[in-house]
Amino acid sequence: MSESTGMQMSEAIVEQLNCGVFSVGRDMRILAWNGFMQYHTGRSRDDAIGQDLFGLFPELPARWLRKKLESVFVLGVAMYTSWEHRPYLFRFDHSRPITGTIDAMRQNCSFVPLDDGRGGVVAVGVTIVDATDVCIAHEALQNREKRLTEALAELTARHAELSDLNRELAHAHQQLLQSEKLAAIGQLAAGIAHEINNPVGFVLSNVNTLGGYLAALIAHAHAVGRLVAERQPQLAPSLAELAREADLDYLCEDAPALVDESKEGLARVRKIVVDLRDFSRVDSVHQWEWVDIHHCIESTLNIVRNEVKYAADLVREYAPLPMVRCIPSQVNQVVLNLVVNAAQSYASMRADGGHGGHGDAPRGTITIRTGVDADEAARIWFEVVDAGCGIAPENLKRIFDPFFTTKPVGKGTGLGLSVAYGIVSAHGGEIAVSSAPGAGTTFRVTLPVEQAGAQRPDAAPGSHSTPAASGIAR
Repeated sequence: MSESTGMQMSEAIVEQLNCGVFSVGRDMRILAWNGFMQYHTGRSRDDAIGQDLFGLFPELPARWLRKKLESVFVLGVAMYTSWEHRPYLFRFDHSRPITGTIDAMRQNCSFVPLDDGRGGVVAVGVTIVDATDVCIAHEALQNREKRLTEALAELTARHAELSDLNRELAHAHQQLLQSEKLAAIGQLAAGIAHEINNPVGFVLSNVNTLGGYLAALIAHAHAVGRLVAERQPQLAPSLAELAREADLDYLCEDAPALVDESKEGLARVRKIVVDLRDFSRVDSVHQWEWVDIHHCIESTLNIVRNEVKYAADLVREYAPLPMVRCIPSQVNQVVLNLVVNAAQSYASMRADGGHGGHGDAPRGTITIRTGVDADEAARIWFEVVDAGCGIAPENLKRIFDPFFTTKPVGKGTGLGLSVAYGIVSAHGGEIAVSSAPGAGTTFRVTLPVEQAGAQRPDAAPGSHSTPAASGIAR
């Protein structure tokens, strides 16, 4: 096949290509023009050849394109531009083959050096490939990806909402279990109060009567001694000897004291029973009342006294507080959990060797403070402060999670602080904690004075709680 025949075949192929092909010389004038270009510009080959490129296509970015073409002439390497960067370099229409709708053609353009066979670039061939369908498919893919991303974000948000609902359900479940437990304890306490109060009442009545009998007997003994000394002085030495042998003077002095101590002990028993009944009354598990927070704290401290007395001294720093609307048995539960935790922190210190590395660490102090919120008078707070072992930073953010505990197996369920958190939240309050290892822990509970829709109690004497005297109790 001759060279001229090969040239003709190449020109025929270029003419039939489904892409634009033309060439320009160094003077930016058209040198070649295929059928694609004729169709999309409406200009024949004869009309286009010899025309200035930028005169023929005034929409072209002349400065940018001239610089690119000159770079091809100088460097002798091909350059490209894609529809993603310059989608409408040449203003051609595109007819979509399926729908037949007309749209602006997005293009990929190539600028190829054409040499003279001796290494010199004499022209630049320009190809224009219609990328409209690719672009539309790409945009459709991007839209699908966008919708998928949005759907994934919505799914993630719904998953987060579901997780929150599950956590709330777990808290509600724990609250229900706690309420049932308090109700059972209340029933038990009511039975204990009934069973103990009756015999305690009998014993107390008998002790009071016994005190009267003793006083009468002691007075009678003294009267007999005086009568014998006056009427039968010869019997006085024998009677005095009998009194010394029986240590009658000591008995007369000690017996009333023993009766008084018995009365105090019985009063203490009765007070413990009453506090136990008040701590978890069946009728107040779900009942909102106007209560004295100091009374709630004191009755709870009386219940946990045995738990605390071997670990720490109790220090009360009470401020005057208004009556607060709450469920008293639940607030008692919060106080109990916080105070027991504080006492156990000292027990942990002694088990670990205390401050000085020995098991005989000094007694600790648990301080209970109360006050009115400085920023909002309609809220009150109480704090439980200890100087115990403290809480590690990695555990601090998890202490209110259900079942989280750092105590050994069998020493704790991990529900105490979770239940306290749920109770405080249900009261519209907040519970905050600050702690550091070895520096102790402070829990602050803030509660609103009133609940929505509640009416204040009558402003009668006793409607506001008075602060107990600050001091230390063992």
